[in-house]
Amino acid sequence: MLELIQITNDPAFARRCDALDGLRLFVDLERLGKAERQAGRNTFISGHQIEDIGKVKRVLRRSPLMVRINPLHEGTPAEVESALQEGADRLMLPMFTRSSEVREFTAVVAGRVPVSLLLETAAALECIDDWIALPGLDEVYVGLNDLHLSMGHRFMFEPLAKGFVDRVAIAAKRHKLRFGFGGIARLDEGLLPGCDVLAEHLRLGSRSVILSRTFHRGEDGESFEAEVAKLRRAEAQLSQRTPGQIDEDARRIAAVIQRIAAEMGRAA
Repeated sequence: MLELIQITNDPAFARRCDALDGLRLFVDLERLGKAERQAGRNTFISGHQIEDIGKVKRVLRRSPLMVRINPLHEGTPAEVESALQEGADRLMLPMFTRSSEVREFTAVVAGRVPVSLLLETAAALECIDDWIALPGLDEVYVGLNDLHLSMGHRFMFEPLAKGFVDRVAIAAKRHKLRFGFGGIARLDEGLLPGCDVLAEHLRLGSRSVILSRTFHRGEDGESFEAEVAKLRRAEAQLSQRTPGQIDEDARRIAAVIQRIAAEMGRAA
């Protein structure tokens, strides 16, 4: 079962997520440099605070809680200690560019919780063989939003169509690391529909995916739970594809991504 990662600092919503199978909760503390990197784009910058970790952790009974901290800087050791004291079960390092940053971060964490690396720079992708075998790692997650900007692409999913995500998936599998990428919208929504994104996760052996901010809209009722159930049914159906069907879907999805990117280029 693909682990679904939900970003929230709302304890009431976190409790609902905790009642579902296969969810990971995510408190996002990243701030440094993010507004500058994503200026002019319709992206979300979290307002989560360190105390939100404890608020969410206290309502969880079975779902793990991951915390994304800031990129490596002089305050990283203090951030790590605060996140662990508040109850983080896993820590994520964003925006690294070289193996020395990974070594320094894992040394600070010192094996106390699993470490997820968020690969979202062209430099980190280029030197993947230098850091992916380092001790202390548990997961490599490809952040397509910042990665496509770093690589000069127009559309967030272009690194998927061009084979760069495949490269990371193969390397992670070789070193027995968990692997995930991108975000996923509701099955029939998004420029690249959620169903196609899900198909690519299953093709690449992904273990986790972040639910996009449009997946949960704060409506009354149980629409979130219903959408998760739809995703699980689609996951079961897509898992039954033959190798030929998987390859055919991958070619079709790559063509869709390339068409969207070309249309964005003409509109620019």
